[in-house]
Amino acid sequence: MTIGTKSVLFGAHCFLLHPFFVALAWTRLYGFPRDWRLYLAFFVHDLGYAGKGNIDGPEGEEHVHFGAAIMRRLCGREWEEFTCCHSRYWAKKTGRPYSKLCVADKLAFVLTPLWLYVPMTRRTGELAEYMRRARFSLDDIRNLEPWEARCLETGDEQSFLIGLRSYTKRWVEHHRDLAEDHWTTARAWARGEETSAAVLR
Repeated sequence: MTIGTKSVLFGAHCFLLHPFFVALAWTRLYGFPRDWRLYLAFFVHDLGYAGKGNIDGPEGEEHVHFGAAIMRRLCGREWEEFTCCHSRYWAKKTGRPYSKLCVADKLAFVLTPLWLYVPMTRRTGELAEYMRRARFSLDDIRNLEPWEARCLETGDEQSFLIGLRSYTKRWVEHHRDLAEDHWTTARAWARGEETSAAVLR
């Protein structure tokens, strides 16, 4: 079973839990979601990780297309774009603006309790991947506070996640109104490279 499939079944992108935290994040950012299409997007946007061999690598980065295809079929092109652009790196790479779903998705990570997040991502191998990649990508993460960088370099899971959540929360605060994203850099993958870039998808 690939790490992407594990993630969707019982990891960071668990189809039973992650949509709930995205909905909670959306409510805090933009008010209670009344459009049924939002709930569909909350549910399908990360299902494309299933079958992927990595989360933050070039394969994982393409996960946006599966959920977006569902949204296009059921809701139209506007919702396809909305769902594709929930990944700020994919949006940056393709020259598109990130969507509100992106902001809610990031806040969902912050809102997920560590007592739940840590065992889930430890079991799937996601947390180990995130920590391993972070050591090689600090220069690619803009606006990182020095203490956050120290947390990302540590081998301690709790410290790592505290730093990562702090950075993510600040990104959300600066971008909740869809201001231009100067924090994110497009990732260039070397041929055959599984992943070596930023931990923040």
